[in-house]
Amino acid sequence: MSAASEAPSTVALIGNPNSGKTTLFNALTGANQRVGNYAGVTVELKTGETFTPHGRKLLVLDLPGCYSLRANSPDEKIALDAVTGKLPGTAAPDLIVCVVDASNLERHLQLALQVIELGLPCVLALNMVDVAEKSGLRLDPAKLSEELGIPVVPMQASAGKGIIELKQALRHPFPPPSSVTWLKNGDDSEETRRNFIADLCTLAARRPDAQSRTFSDKLDSLLLHPVFGWIALIAVMFTVFWAIFSFASVPMDLIDAALGSFGGWVEGMMPEGDFRSLLVDGVIAGVGGVLVFLPQIILLFLFIGLLESSGYMARAAFLMDGVMAKAGLSGKAFLPLFSSYACAIPGVMATRTIDSAKERLVTIFVAPWMSCSARLPVYFLIVPLLLHENEGSWKQALILFGIYALGTATAFIVARVLRGRLGPDKSPNHFLLELPPYRRLQWSYIFRHVIDRAWSFVKKAGTIILGLSILLWALATYPKTDSKDPGEILAHSAMGRIGAFIEPAVKPLGFDGRTGTAILTSFAAREVVVSSLAIIFSVEETDDDEETRSLLRDRIAAATWPDGRPLFSPLSLISLLVFFIYALQCLPTTAVVAREAGSWKWAIGQFLFMSGFAYAASLLVFQGGRLLGF
Repeated sequence: MSAASEAPSTVALIGNPNSGKTTLFNALTGANQRVGNYAGVTVELKTGETFTPHGRKLLVLDLPGCYSLRANSPDEKIALDAVTGKLPGTAAPDLIVCVVDASNLERHLQLALQVIELGLPCVLALNMVDVAEKSGLRLDPAKLSEELGIPVVPMQASAGKGIIELKQALRHPFPPPSSVTWLKNGDDSEETRRNFIADLCTLAARRPDAQSRTFSDKLDSLLLHPVFGWIALIAVMFTVFWAIFSFASVPMDLIDAALGSFGGWVEGMMPEGDFRSLLVDGVIAGVGGVLVFLPQIILLFLFIGLLESSGYMARAAFLMDGVMAKAGLSGKAFLPLFSSYACAIPGVMATRTIDSAKERLVTIFVAPWMSCSARLPVYFLIVPLLLHENEGSWKQALILFGIYALGTATAFIVARVLRGRLGPDKSPNHFLLELPPYRRLQWSYIFRHVIDRAWSFVKKAGTIILGLSILLWALATYPKTDSKDPGEILAHSAMGRIGAFIEPAVKPLGFDGRTGTAILTSFAAREVVVSSLAIIFSVEETDDDEETRSLLRDRIAAATWPDGRPLFSPLSLISLLVFFIYALQCLPTTAVVAREAGSWKWAIGQFLFMSGFAYAASLLVFQGGRLLGF
């Protein structure tokens, strides 16, 4: 039997957050997993395959990053169960690769010693040796191997250096377990481990006598300053929002032009009839109305990738720890909440890094109020309607910044109230966050991350939004009437009848039945409301890209109530914005919350509370504004 045909052995990768473990996993398996320069990216077990230099297949497990095997948080429990064979459907690994940051050996070796003490074959992957050497460390991998009793492989996983050597260390037979010489007379206290690590680092990781401040230290003196640090953080966030409006205009025009030309070509090639109307007014208008916002969404994910890869994301979490404490949360909750600005689903999953079960539940509950990328098409549609067409993009960015700030501030207030009702934790929750050195941008990761998220958005446009666009076109077309008046045609259709039925419920918010129908469709996915409005207001693609881009806004601005009053006043537009800031219009998020919280009651309660809160807030804005004379 050949080596390749034998049952593969299992190799588990374990290490502290930000040790480069997932980067090593990608290098070994070729998998395109997410890699970020801050703690809390890997929050579930991932698997892949690799081969030794002799062709033997190995099954590789990428375990969640953890600081110890005490299993204080869900991600640490997953790692502990995986290495001890208690994870359902899996056996204990045949070998464990402990991935450590060579520039932070004192801290990373704490976990490595606990793993070695399990009595399984181990290999130490001494990662980021380039960073260690630049900081002045003089490493002695041979001494480390001698003292630990396991193979030690120096490497730089991000550059692919040391991968071959590591695969050599994984060849059969696996190295024997270490004899664990640091535990004497059954003493397994943390103090014993710390003393052994201190002695070991003195021998194998010597620092120069005179240490100079590194580039990261000098930069942190500014970016973590109690005053200048906050100025920098606000400037970074505002720059992101300004760039989204400014830089995306050219590609948006190109997409508009392409969609307009395609719609015109389809209309010219087909005879008049329902099928042509379905393609032009339903599919192209509906899906195209959402795809036009793709450049802005790509820019958002690009900036998030830049912040993660550079290491600034961890600094933002450090600055936010004091603010999070006022909301009854710790700095650990910042990273999941910030991730929710891109998408609430990975944000909710990232809460597994939080030790406190109650804090984790609170973070899960408020995460959807971090305005995700699915809300951007709605904001980009409404915000320009609130401003004159000649207003600068910086004013639009300022409004968008205010939208995000409102959702975030409300989330913190609700988190504070909810945290108080859940009561204190049985054990204190300590905030531990690594501040990694600033690093060169990992462009391969950034572009892969942006492409993955953009493709996910396009797939949603081609599935959920396409299906709902066809459904909405059918509701707006049938049953038919002999009238040629667009208003009478819509009123006679199923769409018009649904709108008339729900209008009493949404009219107090400043909306008519048509807007209410579009909102109703958005509970499957928020961005669907744009294509819904395009279909409801009969927006057609044209060859003029500028006309196509502004046609929906023009139709919305020109829409009226039966008595001739404008349908969308500034007050009703603000009311609509407030509703979309707070409503939980994402069924996949609800399903993930149920899984992560371990209770459908929590997920349903969250959905009902946020929907009711959105209605009440929108009602307060519109009716309060009317009372004040707006």
